[in-house]
Amino acid sequence: MQTDTPSPPRTAPVLREDVRLAFEGETATLTGPATTLVLRPVRGAVRTALNRLATGPEPLDELLSGLGPAEREGVRRLLERTNHLLLHSVLTRGPAAGRRELLRLEPVARDARPGPVAPAPGAVLRLSRFAFCRSREGVLVLESPLVKFRAVLTDAGARELVAALGSPGSAETLRRGSALAPEEVDDLLAHLVGAGLAETANASGAFPSDTDPTLRQWDFHDLLFHSRVRSGRYDDVFGAVYPYRGEIDPQPAVKPVPEGPVTALRRPDRAEIARRDPSLTEAVETRRSIRGYGAEEMTAEQLGEFLYRVQRVRAHYTPEPGGDRDEVVSRPYPSGGQGYELELYVTVRRCAGLAPGSYYYDPVAHSLVLVNASEADREALFLVASRATGMEARPDVLITVTARFQRMSWKYRGIAYATTLRHTGVLYQTMYLVATAMGLAPCGLGNGDADMSARVLGLDYLRESSVGDFLLGSRAPDDSVVGEPGEGWEMLNSPEWTVTDDR
Repeated sequence: MQTDTPSPPRTAPVLREDVRLAFEGETATLTGPATTLVLRPVRGAVRTALNRLATGPEPLDELLSGLGPAEREGVRRLLERTNHLLLHSVLTRGPAAGRRELLRLEPVARDARPGPVAPAPGAVLRLSRFAFCRSREGVLVLESPLVKFRAVLTDAGARELVAALGSPGSAETLRRGSALAPEEVDDLLAHLVGAGLAETANASGAFPSDTDPTLRQWDFHDLLFHSRVRSGRYDDVFGAVYPYRGEIDPQPAVKPVPEGPVTALRRPDRAEIARRDPSLTEAVETRRSIRGYGAEEMTAEQLGEFLYRVQRVRAHYTPEPGGDRDEVVSRPYPSGGQGYELELYVTVRRCAGLAPGSYYYDPVAHSLVLVNASEADREALFLVASRATGMEARPDVLITVTARFQRMSWKYRGIAYATTLRHTGVLYQTMYLVATAMGLAPCGLGNGDADMSARVLGLDYLRESSVGDFLLGSRAPDDSVVGEPGEGWEMLNSPEWTVTDDR
């Protein structure tokens, strides 16, 4: 009777290199960079399997060889529970002594499971539009925000195959151009396709990442950013982990003031503001972006009040030497960890009582420091800002929001820039509400030239550059929020609220 020959093993599990295994009696503890797993009781075949997993990659059928049904089930349950702490190696074919690792699949999510998918004969393959290669810990890796594995390209043949997949081609063509054995090429392709790092074209020659309606609306960098700043699809430690404490000095909570002529600003009186300010409800309900301005220019007093209310340093905490607390400040808007990495630069076109120019706002002294008086540079910034509004706006003032990036990244890993963008949105809303309360014309912009603003403002692009831009100007006397907003709009909830008694 003829029997089918079993297929050679496709993957070999092994404990991740950053996982430590320790035994105490019948208890095994596996400690990874972000999680600890305690197993008990661990004895017999399960204990042996754990020790073998810590030694090196071993194909599953060899790991289970010689075990009875109950022992096999115990090892399988072990592999299931420890899956997020395991790597999956793709090995060359042949005797164990001569095998080498071609590729290693590292889970980046707890529910990642390897599932090789052999491409159909004659299929055209290509890397996914979202796949990318980079150097990580001294080795080339292939990643994608769509995939719950990273592929570590440990072998030159695997690296060459991945490079060839940059252009569409058939498996047959890839086999002919590879130094690997044909069956090894097939193993690699099956794992890359199964993981989603490579994809096969449909009958018309189109690839899923190019044609799927949802994927088409994701830009590569947007989806990558989304996958890296939220938990679930990435395994690196992130958050407030202080990755550079003891190695790099933190940035000060208050930025050193640049050199230049100083213009002191009037400090507003809080009681007087409280008497004339509208309610929060009125400010929220009447807030809108305004890109047209009054004939009368705004004043230095108005600008000073605006800056004081949105960005001044209200208090400064300096920790005891050698303590474990951070140096922090308090400002009018919230900031994660009280980092307050955002700074404001004010470029003035027209403002009664203030000469045109680009200024740094000193939030402690409540003053403006002139950093650039060039008319050409000033107009270049305004032109970029105007383009962001469809060439509609010519404001009195352009406020450039910059971030001192290392102020956040010294404390936060992986989410520093995402948190800065959240802070920028919080600051925008604060600026909108204050401007609305003051009767000014505000407009937050969705784009700006960070490279140009760094040059004009005298900044190092990698240390501090722009993350937001905000237009401000005087408001026309007849500019008000009234009734219907215009043709094509349908009012769904009246601004006149009705209080109902639901008791």
